Amino acid sequence: MRIDAITIFPEYLQALDLSLIGKAARDGLISVHRHDLRTWTHDRHRTVDDSPLGGGAGMVMKPEPWAEAFAAVIAEGRDELGADARPLIVFPNPAGRVFRQDLAQEWSAREWIVFACGRYEGIDERVYEHLADEGHEVALVSLGDYVLNGGEVAVLALTEAIVRLVPGVVGNAASLVEESHSDGMLEYPLYTRPARWTDPSGAVREAPEILLSGDHGRIAAWRAVRSAERTQQRRPDLWDARG
Repeated sequence: MRIDAITIFPEYLQALDLSLIGKAARDGLISVHRHDLRTWTHDRHRTVDDSPLGGGAGMVMKPEPWAEAFAAVIAEGRDELGADARPLIVFPNPAGRVFRQDLAQEWSAREWIVFACGRYEGIDERVYEHLADEGHEVALVSLGDYVLNGGEVAVLALTEAIVRLVPGVVGNAASLVEESHSDGMLEYPLYTRPARWTDPSGAVREAPEILLSGDHGRIAAWRAVRSAERTQQRRPDLWDARG
């Protein structure tokens, strides 16, 4: 998988060099390419924004740098992947579709994703129209019903959610099956050693005895019940969606 990210703060995305994402890149499972949007500006101030037409607060990112950036990044990607390669172009945007685990699973099978990190009040709408008219697949996604200062934080989260599902990235693939949202439910409570723990206040806290029984059938049933209870209590929307 090739991942490109266009941003005015490429250093913000250096965290992608760490942990499992960084290891996946070093192992050749993915390649990550960060691009500074200001590379495609042509004034001495390297301007990427201007005031909104029609008035209003804040600034809007200009279409010209974005159009040039996409042209260059897509050309570079096709040099690597082949002339017929088609990227999925993803804009983190609070007005977009809510990103969920099923979408992470779908996108983990993609050959190439280009992330575009907006800032300020957002990106000129004509950029999306231009890309669509050029025949590119464009997706606007939101992490939730709140607003961030820019798309970089969202790209870090999106990349981690997607790349960890690429075969070979997570060492124990079985762990992906049982985690929260893998089947539309929240994960059951987790415990480890010691089974009996005295917390800093002096209270003794014991792990559920059934987890020490060695009876995997009973343990699986207990976990299923706890998962259902947790989903009903914390995410009734997920529970109701199960019908």
